[in-house]
Amino acid sequence: MEYIKLTNDNLEKEHICCAISNNKDIQVASKKAWLAERLNDGLVFLKSAERGKCFIEYISAENAWCPISADGYMHINCFWVSGSLKGHGYANDLLSACIADAKAKGMYGITVISSPKKTSFLSDPKYLAYKGFKVADSAAPYFTLMYLPFDDGSPVPKFNDSAKNPHINKQGFVVYYTHGCPFTAKYVPIIESLAKEKGVQFESVLIDSKEQAQNAPMAWTNHAVFYNGNYITNEILSEKKFNELIARLS
Repeated sequence: MEYIKLTNDNLEKEHICCAISNNKDIQVASKKAWLAERLNDGLVFLKSAERGKCFIEYISAENAWCPISADGYMHINCFWVSGSLKGHGYANDLLSACIADAKAKGMYGITVISSPKKTSFLSDPKYLAYKGFKVADSAAPYFTLMYLPFDDGSPVPKFNDSAKNPHINKQGFVVYYTHGCPFTAKYVPIIESLAKEKGVQFESVLIDSKEQAQNAPMAWTNHAVFYNGNYITNEILSEKKFNELIARLS
């Protein structure tokens, strides 16, 4: 397998794996604009040359868009191998590249947000455990911060207090999101329009800076749904799933 590292020079022409379309697609355009800025912060997006979901995206924890205290660690934002590209050892290749990069930079290890059971949009905990990752911390309702320390004496990373027990002082549906995930650019406006059509109280909050993300009231910042102040899900909602939520909660 040939792998390609995204740069500001090739970002325009390369596909981004998680949303394979042309640059005029709102999902692709929003993600690439976000990536262009993050590349300047040291983010690495390493992907297969083949078209498909096979990539790893990582950055130093100090610059990560998530509420963790993990100075000196490399943080995996997203790690995805699926479809016909599964089962060929590509995930091992990508993770090994991340580990090698972190070691070359003198870091303590790797962190990644997961969950006790496989959950949509989060890295597979069974695979991570198989590769030596351990649970460093947890945050309600189902998030775990896993880490792979390179030495026994490495400090243990943790979630920030703001994310440990997610709750906000707002009524109705509130969706926090970033453009770190391309699907939010498509689906957040769709469900916002649906909420307006149904007369359901709804607010969308775009997290557009590292500082906002690192102080967010939930562990997973790419997408978070609250209802009457309570955390509901990290899953990006289709019209059908949002309608089901309205029926269940309203």
